[in-house]
Amino acid sequence: MLERKTVFEIHRLKDMGLSNSQISRNLGVGRDTVSRCLKNPERRPANRVKSSILDPYKQFIEGILEEHSEIPATVIMRCISKQGYAGCIRTLRYYVTGRRKENGRKTFMRFESPPGKQMQLDWGYFGTITYGKAKRKLYAFAITESFSRMLYVEFTHSQKQAVLHQCLLNAFAFFNGTPQEVVVDNMVTAVIERQGRLVRFNDSFLDFLRPLKINPVACNVRSPQEKGKIERNIQYIRQNFWPLRQITDLADANTQVRRWLDETANVRIHGSTGEKPVEKFFNVRLSPLPEYLPDCRDTVSVMAHKDFAVRYDNNFYTVPPWTVGKQLILKADNEIVSIFYKDKAVAVHTRCWEYKKRIEIPSHIELVKRLRNKLFRDRDIAVFASMGEDASAYLEALADAGQPIKKNISRLLCLKDEYGDQSLLYAIRKAYALKAYGADYIENILYQEMTPVRVHPPVRLEKEEFNRIRLSMPSLAEYDAIAVKRSRS
Repeated sequence: MLERKTVFEIHRLKDMGLSNSQISRNLGVGRDTVSRCLKNPERRPANRVKSSILDPYKQFIEGILEEHSEIPATVIMRCISKQGYAGCIRTLRYYVTGRRKENGRKTFMRFESPPGKQMQLDWGYFGTITYGKAKRKLYAFAITESFSRMLYVEFTHSQKQAVLHQCLLNAFAFFNGTPQEVVVDNMVTAVIERQGRLVRFNDSFLDFLRPLKINPVACNVRSPQEKGKIERNIQYIRQNFWPLRQITDLADANTQVRRWLDETANVRIHGSTGEKPVEKFFNVRLSPLPEYLPDCRDTVSVMAHKDFAVRYDNNFYTVPPWTVGKQLILKADNEIVSIFYKDKAVAVHTRCWEYKKRIEIPSHIELVKRLRNKLFRDRDIAVFASMGEDASAYLEALADAGQPIKKNISRLLCLKDEYGDQSLLYAIRKAYALKAYGADYIENILYQEMTPVRVHPPVRLEKEEFNRIRLSMPSLAEYDAIAVKRSRS
């Protein structure tokens, strides 16, 4: 088919008085073509539909591409070869590529939902926020009421199941009700498995929606137009809210986006509806929230370690020292970390987003100090501490290492009776230098290097508590001070 500019040149040259032969030579086209163009410049050649060796199999190929749009041509080739196709793979690839391009240019009918029937949700990734040396990924959870286009956005550092549920609860509180259905894509927190139009939803997601009486609807694979309202809102957030923002932390991000929702997003004239979302939302009647809402905080079982702290999300949160060794329940949201023992809250912390930080409550530190002071006033411990600075330093090291104090001191005093004071102090100094804290280390050093002292056992008294009486070693420094004072007087 001639280009329109060639047709124009043929007529221009003819108007100048050139013959058909001259026009043909000047433009490099046939004389018959020049004649036909002069007689009928608007003539178009008839479209010829060429037959193809793929014609008998095109309906079958279309069905495959509808269900599995990204399936390789080699797999389709294997299927149609069994049906008798004798052509080459190149012909098939050319056809499949063309069909995919056409499918990408499909037009879609706009679908409008009745008021309160549907909400659409999605996630968007917005880079990272730095906390000290830690970098946390930042996600935006967005959900819109389809009729009014009323929008809710919340930033998080995770897309975990509990976070999704908590964001939905916060959104329903923002909208002051729940829709009949919520449209999701095929994220694993909502959809576990899919075969064509058969969908298996995430059990936890269904358990969350059941008391709210919400029906989940999953989009088809690679069909973002089925939740186009929220898809466009994610783009709107990127283009209108995010540019030139200075975000310090997660709380700051949510404060700023909430202000943006109130002052910009929900009060603008929407391009599709021609109305302000906040005004159109007045006509929406949602189902009321149930009286008792589920607890959607991230919940884990944790152990209180010897340093009276539990570990969560690469940080350490202190608990009362009496909980050491016990299993506790930790519940966390974006702001607060709460720790429970048998349904009783024993500690509440502000959540830390840095890594490897110890978050302490001052009362826990004071309680540990009081318990240690009370413990050090024990009679056997006082006897052991009276052996001198080496014994006192080792006692402090035992406490810092989280070793059971009374049990170790009782064994060390027995070793004192067996090997004598000086041998025990020698073993204590050596163990302290090696940072070996515990009666087992002391006993091993004494066994290898010392000889037990042969002493006559004391007379056993009738009352057993008298047999356990131990006397503190007197401080010779005190006697020396008295002697010096008398000599000066």
